Amino acid sequence: MQGLVKYFETALWQSRLVVIFAVITSLLSAFTMFYIASVDAFFMISHLAEYISPEMSTLERGELRGETVTHVVEIIDGYLLATVLLIFAMGLYELFIGKIGPAQNDVTASNVLLINSLDDLKNRLAKVILMILIVRFFEYAIAMDFTTPVDLLAFSGGIALIGLSLYLSHAGEKY
Repeated sequence: MQGLVKYFETALWQSRLVVIFAVITSLLSAFTMFYIASVDAFFMISHLAEYISPEMSTLERGELRGETVTHVVEIIDGYLLATVLLIFAMGLYELFIGKIGPAQNDVTASNVLLINSLDDLKNRLAKVILMILIVRFFEYAIAMDFTTPVDLLAFSGGIALIGLSLYLSHAGEKY
């Protein structure tokens, strides 16, 4: 009976290695998002040569400027999502598989890999996801048409809620 219990406990402990699939797919997803955001940035920059054209009217230039700001926000959103996936992959690895050797001697690792528990990983991810939501709000705000005072009131309420969420997320760090 004792041998069976020991075998079961060993198998149970080794089952944590199934997390490697989540780590690998999160890494691949992060690389995909970095690639997509980088390609978007490249094409956005390549289209900016049109902005300086003297043949472009003020109205067309204003439209291009608005589209460019929207594209910049989308690119930031893509990079933030890639960062979430990267932090998630590294956090899962450190929690379930083992410490990342090269990160042990790297001074920047302490800024990224302060993940000692699932709560640490959740807090780290929550902050980046909050930033993604803020960027998304900004993206929608750019395209928003304010036709009534209620629209402006809803927009200002959204800004106040963003400020409150940032305050609360930083206030929680002190305790």
